[in-house]
Amino acid sequence: MTKRANSSSAAREGLRQAPFASTPGKRGEVSGGNAEAGVSEARRASEDKAEGVASAARRAVPRTRGEVATATPTMAEIFGPGGLLEKCHPGYEFRRSQLEMAEIVEDAFRNKHHAILEAGTGTGKTLAYLLPAIRSGRRVVVSTATKSLQEQLFNKDIPFLQKHFAPEIKVAVMKGRGNFLCRQKVHLMEGQPVLKGMDEIDWFTQMREWEKVTETGDRAELDFLPDDAELWQKLDARRETCTGQKCPEFSRCFITHMHQRAAAADIIIVNHHLFFADLALRRDDFGSILPEYSAVVFDEAHEIEDVASEYFGRQISNYRFEELCRDAEHALRLTQAPAKRGAATGTALLKRSARLRERARAFFETFPVLAVSARGEPREGRFAFEPQQRASFLEQNREAYDELVRAVKSLEAEIAALPSKPEELVAIARRGFELRGELTFLLESNERNYVYWFERRGKGVFLAATPIDVSGILRERLFEQFDTAVLTSATLTVGGRFDFFKQRLGIDGARERVLPHEFDFRRQALLYIPVNLPDVRGPQFAPKAAEEIAGLLKITHGRAFCLFTSYAQMNDVYERVCRLVDFPLLVQGTAPRSVLLERFRRTPGAVLFATASFWQGVDVPGEQLSCVIIDRLPFAVPTDPVVAARVRALQENGCNAFAEYQVPEAVLALKQGFGRLIRSKTDRGVLAILDNRIQRMDYGKIFFASLPEYGLTQDLAEVARFMRNPA
Repeated sequence: MTKRANSSSAAREGLRQAPFASTPGKRGEVSGGNAEAGVSEARRASEDKAEGVASAARRAVPRTRGEVATATPTMAEIFGPGGLLEKCHPGYEFRRSQLEMAEIVEDAFRNKHHAILEAGTGTGKTLAYLLPAIRSGRRVVVSTATKSLQEQLFNKDIPFLQKHFAPEIKVAVMKGRGNFLCRQKVHLMEGQPVLKGMDEIDWFTQMREWEKVTETGDRAELDFLPDDAELWQKLDARRETCTGQKCPEFSRCFITHMHQRAAAADIIIVNHHLFFADLALRRDDFGSILPEYSAVVFDEAHEIEDVASEYFGRQISNYRFEELCRDAEHALRLTQAPAKRGAATGTALLKRSARLRERARAFFETFPVLAVSARGEPREGRFAFEPQQRASFLEQNREAYDELVRAVKSLEAEIAALPSKPEELVAIARRGFELRGELTFLLESNERNYVYWFERRGKGVFLAATPIDVSGILRERLFEQFDTAVLTSATLTVGGRFDFFKQRLGIDGARERVLPHEFDFRRQALLYIPVNLPDVRGPQFAPKAAEEIAGLLKITHGRAFCLFTSYAQMNDVYERVCRLVDFPLLVQGTAPRSVLLERFRRTPGAVLFATASFWQGVDVPGEQLSCVIIDRLPFAVPTDPVVAARVRALQENGCNAFAEYQVPEAVLALKQGFGRLIRSKTDRGVLAILDNRIQRMDYGKIFFASLPEYGLTQDLAEVARFMRNPA
């Protein structure tokens, strides 16, 4: 690298400020004969200074994995006032909590222990764990909950560190297989009559050209393809349709390349779903997705329990059987099996697939309708499916169940009987075998640590088993297997303590720290709790809440999120508020989440009505979001089968489930919801909770003890004064 390539913003600043050589008699006046030499000397001096900064920064990290940084700058010399980061980054601002976090993370890597850190927005968490991870000389996995954070890490933070600190560091991003294009499917589809309509023909033409030039094959590059386009499902690289090393395109496969990059990387960036999919595979001795690593950093760690529960559980649905049939028919057409092996063989396979589709539909239609909507349709939701209920269900629907199992076996047998079979069809048979195993487990097993349930969602019926408690699994498979795990988020503590978080995840022995906030919450945010609203559980709440929301929106000129704990309440209040205000109102369910957010950002005075999926992972800095209104304390629905099973398990162990599980869960959810408002030191606005139980009930003290020190009022006039008079 040349000096110019390595120079940082400090070098440019040095060039602007370097003094010229001048004659002794006239200050600031450059003598004619020495002017050029003076400029050259100043430039050399500034470049030497910049190179010194860059050299010091590069010495802060080891050159290769396995080498540990020694005799290098301390974290204080990197993050502190006047430190290397300040010299390398023109907009860097010293944050004491960021320095403290970096020191704790480095200590965890060096001395091989776990660390749990609650660090609010504005701390600068990513640099505080990335630099110690790079300096550790170990291969580290960084796991996040959201794509936006993955993109920030890979496209912003990592390039900065590579430029100024670690030019030789290798970093890879790993995503689920469904995010990538399958080259073989593209080639097989060319010339085949499998495209529907002009849109699919146009999209496929563009994707075929893109396949020739893309380096990653990542769907994120396709800005023309709608999120719900069925064409992508025909062309993606998901495992169920992959033939692995037997594929003609294996050496050029985007998945192969992703794994190769990861195998050579020092830092691997993944999301929680991929991380726990890998951990579950390792548990079952089915290989692994990630290469070997020795330490992990979980950002947005508050989501770990839910994601781990999903991947250590089991689930099937009518959609999975439908996809199996669709993929079987698609593979048959693409591989031209009828032409190669005789029309009778192809016809028989198509008949087996059609029969399986019929049997699957018949089976899933037998699931009981436990409630109906106002329109007389089956009500959506999750319903318990306990052992006694499953036994009764099987007794009543044994014929439909057995017919489904036989239909899957028949498809497998038809494929197995082919004298020479394409790998695409072998993969179909393998999936059928796996589906039969899942179906048998979900209907006939009685594992004590699982809660069994089914869900109606749209046209889907989902049958699932979820671990009641994942703490033992995570303790054994994660925290005892790896000597260093760093867990961080803005919402990990309840009442300033990590006890609940550690107990749910099975973490024994970790260094803990709640880092100081970087924002002045008392000045930037006002928490409003109206006193005259009826109880949230009563019939009069919705109309009164709508009036209260309308009053708040008039003060804040719209620019608000109204967050609800149920769709029914959201829709009811939305309809009422529509009649009371003239602001542009957006409501969840009318467009994809990303589209709604973009409309909110671009529409002056917009108000968004939404539920759980908007409580976290949403970032709208600035005045466009000036108010967050939450209808009620976000207690989980007690009739939800997973919640009910966890409550029952705690009660059987002599615990107070409400105090030890339901309240802490609600506290963390409320912290997430309120966290949407203040995202920078210049943000300012109103937080409103319309559930006055937070003040009336004893458990409300735990909520207050867990929230930042917002200003507090019960007077709407004070809210108006706060919004009129910015501090």
